Amino acid sequence: MKHPFLGHLLQLSDPTLPIGGYSHSNGLETYVQEGMVKDVATAHAYVQQMLTANLQYNDAAFVCLAYTATTAASLPALLTLDEEVTALKLPREIREASQKLGIRLMKVFNRQQSYPLAIDFTTAVQQKKTAGHYCIAYGMYACLLGIPLPEALFAFYYNAAVGMITNAVKLVPLGQLDGQDILFALQPVMQQLVENTLQLDRELVGICNIGFDIRCMQHERLYTRLYMS
Repeated sequence: MKHPFLGHLLQLSDPTLPIGGYSHSNGLETYVQEGMVKDVATAHAYVQQMLTANLQYNDAAFVCLAYTATTAASLPALLTLDEEVTALKLPREIREASQKLGIRLMKVFNRQQSYPLAIDFTTAVQQKKTAGHYCIAYGMYACLLGIPLPEALFAFYYNAAVGMITNAVKLVPLGQLDGQDILFALQPVMQQLVENTLQLDRELVGICNIGFDIRCMQHERLYTRLYMS
């Protein structure tokens, strides 16, 4: 097999992985109820903006940093990164969602093979010494499973885009083909984002997205809600 990591990559980034991702809109529900995302054009703009202005400098950047820390087998580095993610995720729902997804991801892959670093990180989470955020766990397992970083990053962006588009199809609502059109159009953007993330200045990691944070906080008080975040 030319790419022996492919199966691991597909499983790690599978949007249907049973970790609860389907129950979170990450603030999109607020944007829809406020009338800011209301059709194909605004849904496309929302997803692209989230990928380029938010994930590029936050979760995707931490995937890259966690991958590097795992390459060095450094548990202290992983714990420090995880603490930084906790500090940066200001909205409670988003912070808790990230933690829940990360813990469930660890449960999925710790059953398959015992990696000492993953076990130590999981133990720290169980002892409440760290939160166990999804982006950190994803970066760690991508490295441990032998997935090249560029491919792991592209799959991370793709997974995020699929999640947002699926939610937009349900919430706006949009046609299923509309969603696929958006996903297809965004693939060159995701390719560029991978290159950007691999070269990202460490000082830019954690750039705040005030509008996004506000919409996520407002989600807690929406009159009706289909999603947990």
